[in-house]
Order: sequence, then C-alpha cells, then structure tokens
Amino acid sequence: MPTPSETLIDLETKFWQSMVDHDTETALEMLGEPSLMVSTHGAMKFDHAGYRKMADHGSMIVTSFKLSDMETVFPSDTTAILTYRVKQKIAPRGKGKSIEQEMHDSSTWINTPTGWKCVMHTETPIASKAAVH
Repeated sequence: MPTPSETLIDLETKFWQSMVDHDTETALEMLGEPSLMVSTHGAMKFDHAGYRKMADHGSMIVTSFKLSDMETVFPSDTTAILTYRVKQKIAPRGKGKSIEQEMHDSSTWINTPTGWKCVMHTETPIASKAAVH
C-alpha cells in the first residue's frame, strides 16, 4: 500500500500526464472547484469550465515533463502541499516546435469525500545561472 506521500506524488504525476495526453476529463477529476493558480501570467481563479477552456483551447500545450526533488508536507490529515522541480517542454498549439523550461512548482491538495483534489498550483521559473555583476 502506498504511503500518503507516494499517493500525492502519483496524483501530481497523473495530472501532468493528463496535460500531455490532452485528457481534460482526468484532470478535472483531480481539480477542486474553484481552484487557484499563480504563474508568470499572474494569479487566477477558475472553475471546471474555465480549466476545460484553458486545456482544450489555450495557446500553449505541454508536450513532455520530468518531475524531480519532490517534497510533501501534511499540515493536517486532509491537506497536502507538494513542492518540486519540473523540466517541461511546451509548444504553441498546432505547431511542432517545443521550448524547454525549468520551474519550481507547488501544489496544494485537499482530501475530500471523493478523494484528493488539487486546489492551488504555483509555478516559478528557475533563474538562469547568468553571472551577476
């Protein structure tokens, strides 16, 4: 039987794979409603219809990912916070050229009567190793 940390890491990985596979239904099963996201595009709150619009019609798609340095914290029995590093490739929808990005991400999950749901996700670009003068 998986540990609680393994369960959450598996769910986070499954969510990422749902984006690569364009499997919006699987993603929606794992999302709280509403949910929050903070990225380089700002802060947003969205419901399932809003996620579906982003996933099915957004200008960029995730083509691959690799998660590493996963850490989990359980502030309570019903709340889990994951932090990790991700190497992701994204591409404009309908075009073949991917770009690779490295990010520090976090996700907050709550345990509901219907299972764990992600209610908050953040992503922060990892600064390049350029020399500072």
